Amino acid sequence: MPEISVLLPCYNGAATLHETLASLAAQTFADYEILAVDDGSTDATPALLAAAAEREPRLRVLTFPHGGIVAALNAGLAECRGRFIARMDADDTSPPERLAVQRAWFDAHPDTDILGCRVQALGPQDEGFALYLDWLNSLMTDEDIRRELWVESPLAHPGVMLRREAYAALGGYLDHGWPEDYDLWLRAAAAGLRFAKTPETLLAWRDHPARLTRRDDRYSRANFLRAKVHYLPSGPLVGHDALILWGAGDLGRAFSKLLKEAGHSPAAYIDIDPRKVGRTRYGRPILPPDALPAEWARHANPVLLVAVGARGARALIRAQLTGMNFIEGRDWWAAA
Repeated sequence: MPEISVLLPCYNGAATLHETLASLAAQTFADYEILAVDDGSTDATPALLAAAAEREPRLRVLTFPHGGIVAALNAGLAECRGRFIARMDADDTSPPERLAVQRAWFDAHPDTDILGCRVQALGPQDEGFALYLDWLNSLMTDEDIRRELWVESPLAHPGVMLRREAYAALGGYLDHGWPEDYDLWLRAAAAGLRFAKTPETLLAWRDHPARLTRRDDRYSRANFLRAKVHYLPSGPLVGHDALILWGAGDLGRAFSKLLKEAGHSPAAYIDIDPRKVGRTRYGRPILPPDALPAEWARHANPVLLVAVGARGARALIRAQLTGMNFIEGRDWWAAA
C-alpha cells in the first residue's frame, strides 16, 4: 500500500490540470498514489486524466456524475489507501519536496493530526487575496490556528496532509451548504485534533474568477457565518452563560440575526459608532467599549465575540481588550 494518497478532485479543470499533475509527478517522495476524482467534467479533463494515467502508474482515476465537491471528496477518500492523505486541487501546484517535507513532519511531531503549510499566490492576485495569504501564513502553531479559527479558514485546503485516522475520526466531509474545509477544521478543533504548519512554502495557490470559492455560494460570507453559528456551542460558547457581541455594523447585524435564530442571542452589543450606541438590537443594549467591564460583571461567566469586518479593526480591538485584561481564547474570540 502507498504511504501517501493524494486526493485530487477535478471538475472542468483542463486549463490548469496539466500543471498540477506535472508538479505531483516531480515529487521527490516516491511512495504515493494520486486519486483523481472526475466530478462529471464536460471539458477535456477526462481525456487529460486518461492520458496521464497511461503515463503515470501511480495515478488512479475515478469518474462520477457531477455531484459537487463534497461528494467527490468523500468518493475519493473511500478509495485512498495511504496512511497519510494529502489534498490537492486541479488548479494549484506544489514544489517537488512537498510530500517529503510533510511526511517527515509527522515523524518528528507525532502529536500533529492535520498539517498545513505556508502558501504563495500562483498568478495574478487582488489585494484581498494578498491580505488573506499574509494572515494565513502568520498562523503556524496549533495555538495560532485555534485562536484565529473563528475569523476565517486558517488552512489552505489543497495544501494540507492529514493522518488517515483523523479523517476517519471526523467521518470525512459533510455537506451543510457552507465551506466543506472550514466545516472540517471546526469539527477537528471541537474533537481535540491538533493542527500545525510547516515553515516551508509548499503550495502555489491560484486565485481566478472560475475558482470554486469565487463562484459557489457555499463560500459566501453569509455561509461562513452560518458555519460559525452552528459550531459555536462546541467552541467558544462552551461553559459560558452569556454572550456579548462586539460589532453592531453590517457584519454584526447579520451575525446577531443568525445567533438569535439559533437561540444564542447576545446579552449586549459593543460598538464605537455614536449613532448606534444607546440604541438596542433585539431588545438588548448597544454599549460603548468603556461600558464593557460593567456589562461583563453583570454575568457569572460571559464570553465576548468580536465581529467587526473593517480592515485593521481586529488589531485595534485586540489592543483595547488586552488593556482591559481580557484574555483572548478564554474571555474573548475574534469572529471576523
